[in-house]
Amino acid sequence: MTSRTLAKRIADFALSKKAADVVMLDLRKLGAPTDFFVICSADSDTQVKAIADAVRDGTEQIGARLWHSEGFRALRWVLLDYVDVVVHVFKKEARSFYNLERLWGDAKSTAVHDRVTHPHARITLRARSVPGSGVRERKRRHGKA
Repeated sequence: MTSRTLAKRIADFALSKKAADVVMLDLRKLGAPTDFFVICSADSDTQVKAIADAVRDGTEQIGARLWHSEGFRALRWVLLDYVDVVVHVFKKEARSFYNLERLWGDAKSTAVHDRVTHPHARITLRARSVPGSGVRERKRRHGKA
């Protein structure tokens, strides 16, 4: 299974527990220690745990090996490391604070939607440089598939 396919499957496992704002960051061209981040948000500690458990159980069923995990005690930010894909399950406040999407702003970002509630949703991100800042700004365009 490719790292991209694994990232998509992980996003689906997270969505099965109503994860919010699920994003895949493609880090392959940035020299990062992993190929993809899958980042998602939850409203409560209980939901953080449910999402992380669903990802862990789902990946086990498809034969993906969990290399490392942390954050299950505090449940503000649970990290699941599958070597080529690293999963970040945040409580909403923690996600805003750490803002990994900004930190890895040069990565290609893909929003992932639940196919049941958004069967035709597609978001296209176009990156452009912000002069003098060294940061790339992203514009969202919403459309139909």
